[in-house]
Amino acid sequence: MIVVHGLTKSYGSTHAVRNLSFTVEKGEVVGFLGPNGAGKSTTMRILCGYLPADSGEVSIAGFDIFSESLKARSRIGYLPENVPLYPEMRVSEYLRYRASLKGVRSRRVPEKVLDSLDLCGLRHVEGQLIGTLSKGYRQRVGLADALVNEPDILILDEPTIGLDPNQIREVRTLIRRLASRHTILLSSHILSEVEMTCSRVLILNRGRIVATGTPAELRERSGDKISGAIRLEARVPDAAAALAQIRELEDVSTVSLSPANGDWSVFEIIPSEGDPRPGIFDEAVRRGWRLRELSARETPLEEVFASLIGTATEADSRLEMEERP
Repeated sequence: MIVVHGLTKSYGSTHAVRNLSFTVEKGEVVGFLGPNGAGKSTTMRILCGYLPADSGEVSIAGFDIFSESLKARSRIGYLPENVPLYPEMRVSEYLRYRASLKGVRSRRVPEKVLDSLDLCGLRHVEGQLIGTLSKGYRQRVGLADALVNEPDILILDEPTIGLDPNQIREVRTLIRRLASRHTILLSSHILSEVEMTCSRVLILNRGRIVATGTPAELRERSGDKISGAIRLEARVPDAAAALAQIRELEDVSTVSLSPANGDWSVFEIIPSEGDPRPGIFDEAVRRGWRLRELSARETPLEEVFASLIGTATEADSRLEMEERP
């Protein structure tokens, strides 16, 4: 649905986007991540036809965004970071106006407005002035605006920015519902949100894609083949002896004994190459240990993101130094 090849955009001497290439397939929900100034918003604005590019190609649902702009944009629903709304208009009035601007046939406008109101949970405030709505509901109106022409693709730039935790959950749930009907590209600084919502992630740094894949693939690429640490909580006859026995198991790098939890001994285990959990379980059964917990701590996406961005920044710095005369 979205094909980007060799996209480049500069502001004077500042390179916002450098030779960017990626694809988003039909039905995917793809997260667009990167630090401030990485080029995410610039890329999204180019995809939506709001900004020209210096060079490169962008295809939206088979249409070139530069030479067939109107056809391409009719396939897109765009929610910018700061939603531009008319506070003096009522919700349904605003959506009717936006549907007309987007070329929805007049006889179908009422139907499309009702559909977008229902999808975004706005029916009970459709007659209310937008200026009287909470931040969360204004964000919903922005999403309803993006949906009112029934686009194939949704491009959402920081859809939960400025919302409180309850509003974030509501918008996140709404995006997951929309994923069954639309191809979605979204950017967010809340990495846990991306992990719960997106099937794939693109990470940008200094206008370039430095990593792409599922969260699990990114963890593996960052060096986390299984998990950060494994926690074993068990009732054992002799904690010191159990510590030595676990240390001898395959795929165990290090193991330490944490403060006991009542009668239960707690072991923190760092794996080596493979997953030691099957071996730990077999050892517990063989020795008659009573297990209460055997779990792996999954490395947070924030740590993976920081690791990949740090590696990419170091590589960019070395390259820039090599290119200097």
